[in-house]
Amino acid sequence: MIEKERKQGAPVLVLDAGNALFKSRDSAAAPDARARAELILSQMDAQGTAAMAVGTRDLGLGVDFLQAQTRKAKLKLLSANLVDAQEKRLFPASMVTKLQGVSVGVVGVSPETPKPVPVGIPAKGAPQELVRGLPGDALVAAEVRRLRTESKVDIVVVLAAVPYDEALRLADQVEGVDFVVQSHDGRPPGYAQKQGQATVIPPGDRGRQLAKLVLQVAGKGRFEDAAEQDRMRQSLRLLDDNLARAKKRLASSQDAGEKRALEQSVASLEARQASLRETLAGGATGGGRTHLLSYIQLGSDVPADPAVQKRVERVEPPGSAAH
Repeated sequence: MIEKERKQGAPVLVLDAGNALFKSRDSAAAPDARARAELILSQMDAQGTAAMAVGTRDLGLGVDFLQAQTRKAKLKLLSANLVDAQEKRLFPASMVTKLQGVSVGVVGVSPETPKPVPVGIPAKGAPQELVRGLPGDALVAAEVRRLRTESKVDIVVVLAAVPYDEALRLADQVEGVDFVVQSHDGRPPGYAQKQGQATVIPPGDRGRQLAKLVLQVAGKGRFEDAAEQDRMRQSLRLLDDNLARAKKRLASSQDAGEKRALEQSVASLEARQASLRETLAGGATGGGRTHLLSYIQLGSDVPADPAVQKRVERVEPPGSAAH
């Protein structure tokens, strides 16, 4: 599906909000867990995924595993707030990429933890890795400011492997963010939610969907929802028709009571018309910055790559509980 999008000619940036490698934090101890995680990471890299945030369900085999698996990959693992027991950052906070002259800054953020927590599989005679998620908002804000001032990016995307409420708070409070792509709680496909100056995007549930966000990047200012703009334009057209009919009835009416009622209706419709026009004029126009979110269902109607399918079946044989 990603290659199909690329063949259509528009620039494509593939991102992952994290929590992609294990079904749960505890499932990393399963016999097939390592092979499964290695397969997912290798395929994400092969598909051209530019970056992934590090979430709770990505740390099942520890930080060393993640770093080793991606050392030679183009895929970048990001987290502005994930540190070791000495509070040394474990992954880059952000990356910058360009698509046909448009510069995009991508920031990763992981869940906050009040103290260092163990990750990975305990090994006899070896200390277990400890990581801590520092409070993320201030660290993300600092990284966004750096991307805006030093790297001069046109768009900022935060990959937020945090609970939905935390993603909403981050979008509302951190200035300079355009989109927050969230994963953590297994939410189903939803809608683009405007929060503060940013928009929160739910990416889909457990790899069953591919979220597709189409951007029109001309102009300045915040991105507006193209679907919402279309709905407002449709409402305005209906309003224009209703207003024209009401004015026509008013012009032909001879009854004083009916005329008063029609005059009130016309005034109410004109007020709604003016409000809608003001909203549309203040938002994105046909030449402004807009986004349009949709979901591609990855069901049986989407053909599997035969080579990848063979690798999947070696990890999860057909008929097994995991398949």
